[in-house]
Amino acid sequence: MHLHILGICGTFMGGVAAIAGAAGHRVTGCDANVYPPMSTQLASLGIGLTEGFGPEQLQGIARDADVFVVGNVVSRGNPLMESILDAGRAYISGPQWLYENVLHDRWVLAVTGTHGKTTTASMLTWILEQTGLDPAFLIGGVPVDFGASARRTDSQFFVIEADEYDTAFFDKRSKFVHYRPRTAVLNNLEFDHADIFPDLAAIETQFHHFIRTVPSNGRVIVNGGEASLGRVLARGCWSEVERFGLAEIAGTGPDWTIAVDGTILLGGAAQGTLIFGERGRHNQLNALAAIAAARHIGVPVQKSLDALASFQGVRRRLETRGVVRGITVYDDFAHHPTAIATTIDGLRRAVGRARILAVLEPRSNTMKLGMMKAALPDSLVDADHVYCYAANLGWDVAAALAPLDGKMEIHDDLSALTEAIARAAQPGDHVLIMSNGGFGGIHDKLLTRLAL
Repeated sequence: MHLHILGICGTFMGGVAAIAGAAGHRVTGCDANVYPPMSTQLASLGIGLTEGFGPEQLQGIARDADVFVVGNVVSRGNPLMESILDAGRAYISGPQWLYENVLHDRWVLAVTGTHGKTTTASMLTWILEQTGLDPAFLIGGVPVDFGASARRTDSQFFVIEADEYDTAFFDKRSKFVHYRPRTAVLNNLEFDHADIFPDLAAIETQFHHFIRTVPSNGRVIVNGGEASLGRVLARGCWSEVERFGLAEIAGTGPDWTIAVDGTILLGGAAQGTLIFGERGRHNQLNALAAIAAARHIGVPVQKSLDALASFQGVRRRLETRGVVRGITVYDDFAHHPTAIATTIDGLRRAVGRARILAVLEPRSNTMKLGMMKAALPDSLVDADHVYCYAANLGWDVAAALAPLDGKMEIHDDLSALTEAIARAAQPGDHVLIMSNGGFGGIHDKLLTRLAL
């Protein structure tokens, strides 16, 4: 079968492309921005790429396509999509194609939540890999241990990062309702994606729909400290439920808890101690969720702990990009105030009293709309100095960050921002760069400037 994928350079759709190609399908695709690393990754798989969404693709690269797989980046008015509709050609969403062709006969382990999905799914996949289960996976990031965001195998187990963003222009349900997992992890739930959800209640409804897809012999593994997830379960749950949480707030009544020193308890009984290289309490909680999910398919806790001891992390999750003159530069995907705060906290726990220079690009749709601006100062308060890149924002960044006065700088020119950080950085400092995009290649530019 020939699939032509619209929006192929997104992490999810690129993963679908890789899996489809590995299954023997002919895959081509197009996107508005075809550039490395996704373009080179897809090209290495023999997948033909076209820049843009020109309707001429119907007479060219996609002439013989059996079905067009449509990503949620595509909307009505897209020239290629309009031509597909006018011609009466077959089309389907990425999540629906994935379920019908790959997931329908697998044991799906789905990881959801506003934060930590990529890391938790990567941990879970590594546990299954290290215990010989050879899992297939599709993750919204690149686990260092695998070097790719997706893999097809013949295993019955498939780990998927399951997000709540809408499916396609013709299917406004969240993507995760298509996956029908037997093991479902609910990490946390906060307001996000302000471009498609009016409020937290609307997202809770989508999570409720997701819960409805888990069978009665399945298991829902839920963060017991999240009131929002409590409300989701209160609307109905027909599956087994296990709750997890931090030991210091064990009053929430979780089945699983983890202490600051990594000690894990299940039902009050010690199971072992988590020792691994990831920083922060949030990553301990991510690991606990992964351990609980692995246990559902029969992996003993100690086997999971052994696997996580060698877990190398995920690219762009507090990833060290380089050290120059004793100054360490990190790249992190954090873009929501909660993720920003937990990332800074994790780094602070690792570096102690050393200076942290936090560099933020408010780039997500929610950030661009200014929906989270009131929470930004508190999320950045534990950094020693804050730099914000304010180009193309429609709200007053200076006013929003005024509580940080004295340790905050705002720049709308990337070169000026890079220079300001380089001049301020001292040996022993930790420069934490946070964005859900490429941030104009600031990481390499800063490392080059620091080396002068």
